[in-house]
Amino acid sequence: MLAILTRELRGYFQSPFGYIFLGFFLLLTGFFVATSNIIPGNPNYTGTLGNITFVFLIVVPIHTMRLFTEERRQHTDQLLLTTPLKLPEIVMGKYLASLAVFIMALLVTALYPVGLSFFGSLSGWEILGAYIGFLLLGACFIAVGTFVSSLTENQVIAAVITFVALLLMWIIDMVQSAVPAGKPAGIVFAACLAAGLGALVFFSTRNLLITGLTGLIGAALIVVIALLSPPFFDTFIIEFLRWFSLLERFGPFTRGILSLSPMVYYLSFCAVFLYLTVRVIDKKRWS
Repeated sequence: MLAILTRELRGYFQSPFGYIFLGFFLLLTGFFVATSNIIPGNPNYTGTLGNITFVFLIVVPIHTMRLFTEERRQHTDQLLLTTPLKLPEIVMGKYLASLAVFIMALLVTALYPVGLSFFGSLSGWEILGAYIGFLLLGACFIAVGTFVSSLTENQVIAAVITFVALLLMWIIDMVQSAVPAGKPAGIVFAACLAAGLGALVFFSTRNLLITGLTGLIGAALIVVIALLSPPFFDTFIIEFLRWFSLLERFGPFTRGILSLSPMVYYLSFCAVFLYLTVRVIDKKRWS
């Protein structure tokens, strides 16, 4: 894994790509700090960090689009997959290299609160908490970009799909207020989720028996819950979307609150998408 990590980091800075990413990231974050803090003389930097999360929608798709698509473009993917390294080591090496470049950019932005301290006193613990949340949120978005990069051979397509996926995660809080509530809508939504899970199982295993059993178990769970706890489905859609909200868990960090629950959620989120990346690459290797 260390060999892949070193190779990827060297690749970032032996080409203009790494410098372009760092420059573009710092340009956008600098614009937010200048307009929100420096020009009005506002020392509330943690609020600005919350707004800067919008930058992820732009920079992360560009940053991650080349992780695996570049290997296919240069026809080095088969050479990489036939090395003694295991697939999880390859994926983790690429992911950690991408995350390391992001951390470099994040460290440079630590100079911003130093400059803002001339406008007033700053809360060091709130800034530290906001940076920890910022790092974890960025790690989740990079994990999504890594997964999308493994799905396609075209960098532009990878960037567009990643942008759409991150945009959906961004607006999921706004979608909650627009989704229908009530038991019928909740049951229909649960049935759609069960059908989607069944489709995923089928395309992963190509086994009709396992797919059918998955569908029957899903349908049985819906019936049992509907009979034993009817109010469960009244707000099921809203609670489901809220559970997948990354930004909602970022809020406490900006107030200097370090809670174990959102940290575990962010790390689990990254682990799930990295696992899916391994499975996609493994399936392509043997197909």
